[in-house]
Amino acid sequence: MTSKIGLLLMVFIISSIIYSFSLLQEEKPTLYIIGDSTVRNTNKEQWGWGTLISDLFDSTKIKVANHAIAGRSSRSFTNEGRWGRLDSLLKPGDYVMMQFGHNDGSYPDTSRRNRGTLKGTGEETIELEFADGRKETVHTYGWYIRQFVRDAKAKSAIPIVLSMIPRNIWKDGKVPRAGNDFGKWAKEVAEQEGAFFIDLNAITADKYDQWGPERVKQFFPGDHTHTNKEGAAVNAASVVEGIQQNPAIGLNKYLVRQ
Repeated sequence: MTSKIGLLLMVFIISSIIYSFSLLQEEKPTLYIIGDSTVRNTNKEQWGWGTLISDLFDSTKIKVANHAIAGRSSRSFTNEGRWGRLDSLLKPGDYVMMQFGHNDGSYPDTSRRNRGTLKGTGEETIELEFADGRKETVHTYGWYIRQFVRDAKAKSAIPIVLSMIPRNIWKDGKVPRAGNDFGKWAKEVAEQEGAFFIDLNAITADKYDQWGPERVKQFFPGDHTHTNKEGAAVNAASVVEGIQQNPAIGLNKYLVRQ
């Protein structure tokens, strides 16, 4: 009888340990990342920074899930249902990093890619009608970013808005910033909605200015937008620098200390 009680007690203790461990696993937050090909790419000649940034976080304390996909804008990421699916996964304490802009610049139309947004952060819209009779109301870039932020907050997740990475374009020996368009609009939405903002565009562009065109062109093997692995590592490090510049961002406690 005593041995049976001891066996039951041992089973109870082991079950409790397993249950406690599973609770700890469930409570581990997730950092979700959304964006375009500069955030997630083929991982061959071209890499996105979102692929490499997971190595800069402590995987025992936080999960990193890169949901970015090449060719998408804030509008097409929404319309294809990708944001809706990610939104359904969010739980309190999760984080959402968002970086769009590279594919938002064309004027909205009914072409195959169909990804352009209106400029700015306002409530302006245009109505599109496709050949099959389908209609779509197209909003500003800022409107779509605002929806991501608000939806994340509604799930008690923490949104972090990023300006897009700089291109390998030079003017008078400097890399032009996005401070007059998409970077400006991203920052405005973050400020208006009480979200964190990381000026990834400026942080990396400052490095490019220091290094010069000859070194920087080594990061861009195919065009002026998409980086190789080395260039993606530069941008991932810039994101971390942006996190560290703001102690209020909770992600600081999950970073791997170098």
